[in-house]
Amino acid sequence: MSASQIPAAAVATGDDVPTLLVKIFGKDRPGITAGLFDTLAAFAVDVIDIEQIVTRGRITLCALVTAPVGGGATEGGLRATVHSWAESMHLQTEIISGLGDNRPRGVGRSHVTVLGHPLTAESTAAIAARITDTGGNIDRIFRLAKYPVTAVEFAVSGTDTEKLRTTLATESAALGVDVAVVAAGLQRRAQRLVVMDVDSTLIQDEVIELFAAHAGCEAEVAEVTARAMRGELDFEESLHERVALLAGLDASVVEKVRAEVRLTPGARTLIRTLKRLGFQVGVVSGGFTQVTDDLRERLGLDFASANTLEIVDGKLTGRVTGEIVDREGKARLLRRFAAEAGVPLAQTVAIGDGANDLDMLNAAGLGVAFNAKPLVREAAHTAVNVPFLDTVLYLLGVTREEVEAANTHE
Repeated sequence: MSASQIPAAAVATGDDVPTLLVKIFGKDRPGITAGLFDTLAAFAVDVIDIEQIVTRGRITLCALVTAPVGGGATEGGLRATVHSWAESMHLQTEIISGLGDNRPRGVGRSHVTVLGHPLTAESTAAIAARITDTGGNIDRIFRLAKYPVTAVEFAVSGTDTEKLRTTLATESAALGVDVAVVAAGLQRRAQRLVVMDVDSTLIQDEVIELFAAHAGCEAEVAEVTARAMRGELDFEESLHERVALLAGLDASVVEKVRAEVRLTPGARTLIRTLKRLGFQVGVVSGGFTQVTDDLRERLGLDFASANTLEIVDGKLTGRVTGEIVDREGKARLLRRFAAEAGVPLAQTVAIGDGANDLDMLNAAGLGVAFNAKPLVREAAHTAVNVPFLDTVLYLLGVTREEVEAANTHE
């Protein structure tokens, strides 16, 4: 078909083509959308864009259409007919004349996810203002979840993602809300491997402290652990120092510790949802395979790696065997898991809370600091500071409704 044979309506998206923005407001009920377009169909217009939202039972429906051309149809006739239909439906309407389609979005597109518990008007205003300060434009806002936290997503264009992330990281810390900024595009939807730290991330406990409680040295081990997680001690050195205090414990304590482990709220939901969405999920831990192997089996994880407590003649020797999983080791394992899963590193997500997670968080496509120490929050791509691990799903653009649908038993 030559250009001269293409119907006028089919090329009605040029900047110089007359268009009408038809806006409908009022109480929502079935049939409004069909009714509006049935009314418009009588004028042989083409639909260029549609957007509809329902908030607390009130509908806002916007349709960008070509202005009627020929056949006796006129813009005045369309306006009168649409207003008459809206009045019969007890709706309000506004029709605005213009030319062409929407303005092109600016170069540089990002998704800004804001988590609040609660999300206040003050914090929302501040986030929106900082977006504007960077030169960004908010193109769309929608809610991802209303519980256990309020999560909303801003689609932003016209500013650099890294610049936006830096600006909002400072603002979010001052406001007490969590803000994640990721680049828009297909890559966000292609993140297919999630790797988590275990202690104080997947679970609420520090496993070595659970073992230490049975050895009567919990306070001493906890102090060394805290210093290591703050980055004040070399992890491998601190690991050997703490494990040495467990020498002589009966191996039966392993089963007791497994029973004492408490999953972080939302952990099962996070993993189950990711698996049903086609993700692979793994854990890396500075703790011990005696626990992570059990978690792998219980939770259906694809990958798991940790240190191994040496057991000889039914007793813990106070030593670990094999390759040490430390800060560098976690990043190395992330890369190994990604290679085995066939997933580019840029399409991975890492979650952790301690200084020994930093290399892993920075190596991943998206590094999430979960209820982390200040050093980690400042260095990670984004931070989540609410006690629900499944809120990480919102950073991936998954809505609460999609989470619930993915977890509905068939």
